[in-house]
Amino acid sequence: MIRILALVIMVIPGFLAAFGIKLMRDMTFGILQPPIPYLWLQFLFGLFLFLGGLSFVAGFIFYRDRKRNKVQKRFAKR
Repeated sequence: MIRILALVIMVIPGFLAAFGIKLMRDMTFGILQPPIPYLWLQFLFGLFLFLGGLSFVAGFIFYRDRKRNKVQKRFAKR
């Protein structure tokens, strides 16, 4: 059950990052999504979602690897 919960916790930021990429791609092609009034605001919102989701997943992986001593010495706990 714990592994399924961890998977769900990892999938949600992944979906948010994918949605952020979609918003940025739609801005590139000039497709405005309904709740957002401007294309530049849509791009910034998509960039925020993408960077937030990516940083959450990267932080989770880094924390897990650090706990198992699979990182370089400069990143290891002292």
